[in-house]
Amino acid sequence: MSRDAFLARVRQAAEMGRAYRVHLHDVPENIGYVGVEDDLALRFAAEVDEVGGQSYLVHDIEGVQAALNRLVEEAGAKGALTWQHELLDRIGLADFLKARGIARHDYASLVSLPHDQQRQIMLGCDIGITSCDCAIAETGTLMMCSRPGQERVGSLLPPYYVTIVERQQIVADLFDGFAQLQMPDVGGQRSGRVTNDQGPTTNDLPSNVTFITGPSKTGDIELQLTTGVHGPGRWRVIVIR
Repeated sequence: MSRDAFLARVRQAAEMGRAYRVHLHDVPENIGYVGVEDDLALRFAAEVDEVGGQSYLVHDIEGVQAALNRLVEEAGAKGALTWQHELLDRIGLADFLKARGIARHDYASLVSLPHDQQRQIMLGCDIGITSCDCAIAETGTLMMCSRPGQERVGSLLPPYYVTIVERQQIVADLFDGFAQLQMPDVGGQRSGRVTNDQGPTTNDLPSNVTFITGPSKTGDIELQLTTGVHGPGRWRVIVIR
């Protein structure tokens, strides 16, 4: 194809694409942000369901274990990639998995292994189980701060992903979520925010903050939506009210 013919095709494609441009409109001054004012746990669970996940509202640790028992069976789990997190310790996750013959792998068990062996073990895990730094009720979104023991891979690599969230981790909207990064304690773990005489600094903030809304989805050039290509295809959230 000649240079002129190639450029002509580019111009033609650009012209066709203008029909699908986003048209911006001024926002009237009398429209304000509404946010979330109702039961945050109920709203978050409802939004999780709306974006393609499946939520389980429970009231105590026994309820968590009952829901989790159903989920590990559904996943056919033989190996679990998990976070090191205070909430997971409190619900007795390690003993729960051990009693069912499910191998648990986390930062402590993997860090001393050669990289290739770590990779092989993580790829062999059927299920990922984590908590979160906070959950956004308005959109059914998880905010995840990467740190040793709470790596991104737990929520991204296994095909079946379970998040366990308690009420105190749920905030109304994204603004409140970002505000959590300024607090000394987030979801039972220190956020790394430090202060000095001049006020808060961000020297020790996590190197990565991931927002998860629903299972992995991707759309190809023909606009065909596919689930589970670049991450977990099934996402379950246990919410402790």
